[in-house]
This record gives sequence, structure tokens and C-alpha cells, in this order.
Amino acid sequence: MTQTIDSAVTPEVKLTAVTPQERVDAWLADFESALAARDIERVAGKFALDSFWRDLVSFTWNIKTVEGREQIADMLSERLDDTDPSGFRTTETPDEADGVTSAWIEFETATGRAHGHLRLKGDEGWTLLTSLQELKGYEEGKGTRRPRGAKHGADPNRITWAEQKEIEDRELGYTTQPYVVIVGGGQGGIALGARMRQLGVPAIVIDSHERPGDQWRGRYKSLCLHDPVWYDHLPYMPFPDNWPVFAPKDKIGDWLEMYTKVMEVPYWSSTTCTSASFDEKTQEWTVEVNRNGEKLTLRPKQLVMATGMSGKANVPTFPGQDKFLGDQHHSSKHPGPDQYVG
Repeated sequence: MTQTIDSAVTPEVKLTAVTPQERVDAWLADFESALAARDIERVAGKFALDSFWRDLVSFTWNIKTVEGREQIADMLSERLDDTDPSGFRTTETPDEADGVTSAWIEFETATGRAHGHLRLKGDEGWTLLTSLQELKGYEEGKGTRRPRGAKHGADPNRITWAEQKEIEDRELGYTTQPYVVIVGGGQGGIALGARMRQLGVPAIVIDSHERPGDQWRGRYKSLCLHDPVWYDHLPYMPFPDNWPVFAPKDKIGDWLEMYTKVMEVPYWSSTTCTSASFDEKTQEWTVEVNRNGEKLTLRPKQLVMATGMSGKANVPTFPGQDKFLGDQHHSSKHPGPDQYVG
């Protein structure tokens, strides 16, 4: 016996695949709706039980990671009203691999504009990064807001760029106090100095080395960056496309020196900070420095310690090292292989 099926009466099943863009758009729309309604339980429920939210200043005004729905809810209970986030949207087309959908996003808060990165497992949030990029009302003078530079017309009191720079170098730290003093002139201190410059905030970077970049030049000869170059760009000026993937130390040193000059970072080399104290009444710091033999007192409102996690050598002690007649040195003083040939 044979059986026939009449396709005319058989229901047609159509499966419509959800694209990564549609999945992310739907998640962000519901996420923003729950945030706007201050429905913290609903927001937390959009995340997987095993999830992570890494915030860089945008929500917490700190660098903080919360894990799981309970910690996410606790953070939002403290910070959601003040943050008042909105406008969540993707900046690039999301992609999907191995069941994980990834998307770069942007949004705004009550005080600033932020970027972020979202990863979904299915329809649940797995990881979320939120990072504040700029404060409203304190935008940097770049892009369409960059300065004109040229000044046309007759002006008997015209001051050239070089003359203005000379005046600033002569006065800052002497007749004009910096708002920020940054102790440590490695890549972190230099990058922060460049940010301050673009925001119009008077700041001085001080460092004990003779030249910017000497932190790298003085290391062992085979040292290169451990991270690929595309992870290591400084603000405003990415490394050239032909830069080595793992750049040699002296090349990095030259780049930092060039960057400091081109970005017009006020940089005091051969300068050490000898003491610093904060006055609660005046809300300012008293920072004593020695600039190439000249003792000066700076009075900034903000003091940043940018000496790095490895800024001070941690030298261990071992029994018998006082009797050992061979060479002993910390890795920061390693001279390279030449001294030990043979």
C-alpha cells in the first residue's frame, strides 16, 4: 500500500534565522528599556548566571568588575540614578562565532559619552565592557573642534606659536602653578600629559631620567614589547602601519621622545619629587621637586603617581648573598649578554 501526501494541505514550516545584528539590537533595546524604567531586577536578569561587567569610570567613576546577577544589581542600585544611561547602539556590525555574539557599542550617560563591548551567549549577556570616553562640556579640541591655527589680518601684538610655547615653558611651574602634577614620565605619564594638554588643563610631567623614553633605552639590549603593537597605541597618534609587531626598546624610546615633543607635553626631565603633602583647608598639594639641581615648590590641585607597577625594584634577600663574590643585580639593571661572553 502506498500513501500520498497532498502538499496543498500540508502546513509549510519556515525557519527564520536571527542575525547577530538583530540579536544584539533586541538585547540592547530591552536592556535600555529596563535601565530607563529603573527595573534593576529585569536588567540583572538579562545576564547569564556566570557573567561579568567591567566598568571603566562610566557607571562607577572607578575601575571595577562585577560578577553575576547579584553584584550587577548591587552596582546598579548604587549608581543607576546618577548615571542615567541612554542611546545604546552598535558602532560596527556584530559577528558570531562558536555560539558567542560580539558587538562594539556606544552610549551616553548624564555626564559623558562612552564606548563598550558586549558578548552574548544565546540571548543572555556574558561579558559587558563600559568605558567613559569624554565628559560633556569638556570635549577635546580635535576633529571638527580642532583649533584653526592661522590668524589672518594685521596684529601688531601677534605672538607666534614658538613664542607662545616659550612663554608657557618659562612660566609654568614658576609664575603659573599647574593644576596637575604627574610624577613619572613613562608611557602612562606622557599619555596623561597629552590628554591634559588637549583639555587645556595646565599640567607638568616630571621624571628623573634625562630624556623621555630613557625608561626603555636603559633596559637590556634584547628587550622588545611583549604585546603586539596594535595593543600599544598612545592617544591621538597610533603607531605607523609598518611598525614592528614587537617593537625594540630603543625604537619605543625614540617614539616616546618624539610623541612628547609633538604633543607639546610639558615634561621636566632630570627632576625628582622629594616630598608631597595635601592641605585639606586649601584643597591643594605641596610638591617639593628637584629639577636638575634647582629646588622648586609646586602647588597643584591634583597629584598623579605614574611610576608604574614596576617603578621601584623589588630586590629579594637570600642567605649568603653578602658573601657571594659573583655578580648580583636586579633585572632592571641587567646589562645584556655582552658582559658575560665566554
